[in-house]
Amino acid sequence: MIATKVWASSVDEASEQVTNALTLFGGRIDLYQIHNLVSWKTHLPMLERLQHEGGVKAIGATHYSESAFDELRVVMKTGRITAIQIPYNPVECAVEQVILPLANDLGLGVVVMRPFGEGSVLRRAPSDRELEPLRPFGVRTWAQALLKWSLSDRRCHVVIPATSREEHMRSNAGAGDPPWFGPDERAYVKKLARNAGSSV
Repeated sequence: MIATKVWASSVDEASEQVTNALTLFGGRIDLYQIHNLVSWKTHLPMLERLQHEGGVKAIGATHYSESAFDELRVVMKTGRITAIQIPYNPVECAVEQVILPLANDLGLGVVVMRPFGEGSVLRRAPSDRELEPLRPFGVRTWAQALLKWSLSDRRCHVVIPATSREEHMRSNAGAGDPPWFGPDERAYVKKLARNAGSSV
């Protein structure tokens, strides 16, 4: 599945980005997102045209900042996108208040970014003993626990951890299999994450 983003303030720059992406990926993008809502009113019709022509399958919108969530809600309610990308981890949970419930009500796909809080939640991993209660869920590492925490919220569909190391990619992928955490396990991971954050 190919997902990418347009992030440009001008029509010409956006058109160039989109043309380059379609060329690079063989003429079809599964999910094309308007990154950080930059010029979304301009870029959305362009992506809709490409969708009609078959070059884009689904259209989404992203933002990382809670201060932009009101505008993100406006875009979500247009009925013109089918996915959003938002930050979500045990210490960055603002999307739980309005964004995730709205996405669920509207039937939107949810891509989770920053599952590790840009690395801040990974700085002090819990001990093996602290992770032991999560072993029955296939968790062997703190990174897997954080990824499974997001995926266990059934309103979320994809988590995108950033890594350039193959061994991390393979380990991270292990978090994508059931069984999923229940409310107690998610609360436990949140407690571990907040304790780790207070120790940094």
